Amino acid sequence: MSRTVLITGATGTVSTALQTALEGADVDLRALVREESRADGPRRQGAEVFVGDLDDARSLPPAFEGVHDVWLLTPNGPRAPENNMNVMWAARQAGVERVVRLSVVGAAHDAPNRSGRLHALSDQETERCGMRWTVLRPHWFMQNLLNEAGDIAATGTFALNMASARIGMIDVRDIAECAARVLLDHPDRHHGETYTLTGPRSLTFDEVAGRLSHALGRSVTYLPVSDDAKRKTLLGHGVPAWIVDMLEEYAQAYVSGWGDFTTGTVAGLLGRPPRDIADFVRDHAAAFADVAR
Repeated sequence: MSRTVLITGATGTVSTALQTALEGADVDLRALVREESRADGPRRQGAEVFVGDLDDARSLPPAFEGVHDVWLLTPNGPRAPENNMNVMWAARQAGVERVVRLSVVGAAHDAPNRSGRLHALSDQETERCGMRWTVLRPHWFMQNLLNEAGDIAATGTFALNMASARIGMIDVRDIAECAARVLLDHPDRHHGETYTLTGPRSLTFDEVAGRLSHALGRSVTYLPVSDDAKRKTLLGHGVPAWIVDMLEEYAQAYVSGWGDFTTGTVAGLLGRPPRDIADFVRDHAAAFADVAR
């Protein structure tokens, strides 16, 4: 019998990739979206769509009725533990069997950033939920580089406050495929596991620029900037102050060497190596292409 999987955060980067990874699998997909206007994407991917807001626990029960497995992704923000709690409450009330939660790299009560500490609270709640559970803690997303695509296309440069940090960055498609693997395996197989997911090697952004240059056939340069300069840019683009603070805290941690590691977890789950930065750049070269050409 097919299992029913509810995807929360259904229009986000990882959840969208997860729906792609589950295409053709013997599961009945449901997607939770905050607004009906966001329903078209999940519907095109074959999901039954429910509208509900993780800020509002009373809006959630209909989406959870008859669900076996929940993919739990909460928005970044100070209310993340509350959002997680609301999902766990609805899941328990509906008799959900398993929760697979997307956390963050290095989540811990003593993490060097508030996001990691908030996620640690939700991870702990998940571990004590009484249902089968698995937690995924992915490293820095290669897809974050797409935020710099406009500058790269226009000027051949991109600016980050990461100095010479080395980061074991990972392609979101690998995160999604690991999540799909967990969801498609027997609920007992990954119960109680916390998986830290990384790419195959730690990279500096100078190395990323070199790979972009090779793929695009033109020079791309990484420009290290100060925290204040990056903050001014992000705020100027309308990024909320809490998110700007979060990104700055992560950048400071990465500059200290906090992100310079990799694991073999992706290969262990998927039976193949994780995608390299060369794979990511090749597959997304059009996004970075020179707009003048």
